Amino acid sequence: MKIKLIPILLIGIALFTSCRKDFEEIDTNPQGFTNATDGSLFNGIIQSLMLTGNEQFYINNEILYAQTQQAALTKAAWGNYTIGTEDMWANYYKTLPSVRKLEQKFATYTPSAAVTNMKAMLTIVKAYKTFKLTDIFGDIPYSEAGYGYQDLTKLYPVYDTQRDIYLSLLSDLEWAATSINDTAASAEPYTTFAKFDKLFNGDLGIWRKFANSLRLRYAMRMSEKEPELASGIIGDIVINQQPILLGYDFITAVLESACIWPAANSITNSSVSWSFREHNGLRMGSNIWHQFSEDDDPAGGGIFDPRAYIFFEGDQNEQWVPFPQIPEAGTPSAQGIPYGSHRDDIGNYHIKNNVNYSPFNFFLIGDENNMPIILMTGAEVHFILAEAYLRGIGVPVDPDQADIEYMNGINASVEWWMELSERLRLPISGVRFGDKITIPGNLGSASVLMRFGSWNATSDEEKLAFIYTQRWIDAFRQPWEAYAEARRTGMTPREGGPIAHFRMPYPPSEIQYNSVNMNAAQQRQGGDDPTVKMWWMK
Repeated sequence: MKIKLIPILLIGIALFTSCRKDFEEIDTNPQGFTNATDGSLFNGIIQSLMLTGNEQFYINNEILYAQTQQAALTKAAWGNYTIGTEDMWANYYKTLPSVRKLEQKFATYTPSAAVTNMKAMLTIVKAYKTFKLTDIFGDIPYSEAGYGYQDLTKLYPVYDTQRDIYLSLLSDLEWAATSINDTAASAEPYTTFAKFDKLFNGDLGIWRKFANSLRLRYAMRMSEKEPELASGIIGDIVINQQPILLGYDFITAVLESACIWPAANSITNSSVSWSFREHNGLRMGSNIWHQFSEDDDPAGGGIFDPRAYIFFEGDQNEQWVPFPQIPEAGTPSAQGIPYGSHRDDIGNYHIKNNVNYSPFNFFLIGDENNMPIILMTGAEVHFILAEAYLRGIGVPVDPDQADIEYMNGINASVEWWMELSERLRLPISGVRFGDKITIPGNLGSASVLMRFGSWNATSDEEKLAFIYTQRWIDAFRQPWEAYAEARRTGMTPREGGPIAHFRMPYPPSEIQYNSVNMNAAQQRQGGDDPTVKMWWMK
């Protein structure tokens, strides 16, 4: 009997082994990390910097543009903002495991300049994403988040305080900026990794500038709550002449920026046009109109800022008609279809279907290939430095240097946006910006300075208001940044009362998945509604 059983057992083992081979692919967790390369993981993290359609529709278009008053919300028709907060939350926390996986892998590699550079690039992107999320929600899971696939005890991560997150990220950015070695010979594994860098194409010098520029942005943001720490960071960068993104180098235009360019990365950014087309509630408001024009001449005779022509356009009759920022009873409602895809046609571009208020420029939201996702501009850096010199934050008070940085900021912003407009074209018809829109030749940075030059200010407070105004304008397609500045300063252009909206409530999914830690964060901050201020606010 024993002898007869041996062949049967051998056949059984063979069948079992064959069965397991056939099921190897089925048994693999599709959500887990198997053979993903470092570069492919990093590429996914970079692409996650693109805004989702729901974030743009329900957060930017429905809430942030109205709160910043960079535009007018003609009707608040979409109360389900949680669709947007869920998307923002998911985008971050679905990406974070890839960040943690790369951190884990890099820790096992033999130390080298190549590996350090890869770590630094990852650190900078992680910092940008985390700063953006915490500035919308306040306290968020961070130090324990993204590790659930490695450690089951961290499936329900605690919420870190916003202060702890800020200080940790600023320390990380300092390490990244000082550790990047852009003089080392290119070698593996960096050589292959850099091919997946869809932000700066492996240019380590720009990565270092971006890190230092982010340090300036967030140090200034917390300067009211942590003046000594903020001053130390700003002083370190300015006094030690650390490399930063430049808009102008004295009198030479540099126009550096941190952007994702869709066409250059074989990406079609269709979510922008979708969000405007389906929302259809944004128009040029009276607030921003009065920063662009000296009067209300509908023919545009009072316009002194060429960015008016880039950000907005005329109504159905090509007249400049702003929607009242604070509409009175009886104000005619906004009409027409200014963002319809029918306009992507050389013959139908002018058809706006009874549009009675100036809409956003169709090229700005319709170009899915050449309109970038803006993370930071060199102009913003100049405005930060102008504020630092005017207020003496990290550097001695120096009104003359403040004026120079402020002027550089205006020059850089106006020229950057005008240069961008020359690239814009509609994706189907190929119609170019210049084919349909002519910016008067007398408009440029000089015409903006004639109105907003620092010499026109009668006090330091008015100079500061000028700086905030121009930084707010430059951030036109970064409403989350303008929202932060409006909350921080209380001095960005505004009609009506002061801003009273300071954060977004946590997404409802957290009640289901991480309620204990979320409740603790709510209690610590004083609630979970828009009136709860950020840690860095006055």
